[in-house]
Amino acid sequence: MKFFVDNWLLILIALSSGGMLAWPKLRGAGQGSLTVQGAVHIINRERGVLVDVREPDEFAAGHPVGARNVPLDQLEAKLPGAVKNKTVPLLLICASGSRAQRAVATAKKLGYEQAQAVGGGLKAWKDANLPIEKA
Repeated sequence: MKFFVDNWLLILIALSSGGMLAWPKLRGAGQGSLTVQGAVHIINRERGVLVDVREPDEFAAGHPVGARNVPLDQLEAKLPGAVKNKTVPLLLICASGSRAQRAVATAKKLGYEQAQAVGGGLKAWKDANLPIEKA
């Protein structure tokens, strides 16, 4: 008990810093979205597949390098043809992240259990200075 009394300030600092480190995880837990850095990690290490769910004209204007285009309204029909292996991580991206969140539900319904939305969408991808290509 003497230790806690003598070192209360250090204990408070340790608890505060732990809370600050955990805050982004706790805040993002309800969203079910992935950071762009996490997406790049999954693409590089786990062979994740990036699928852009924006419309073809939006996709042609600029998209992440290596992304496949399957528009949200055609996802149920075209996703099984675009990504045959349902066990690989499936990363869905759109302009801001809202369409990708909806696409996750559809992908999981189709059997892609590792489907995740990239939080912030293409805007976050560009903000992180990650490569973009145009069709």
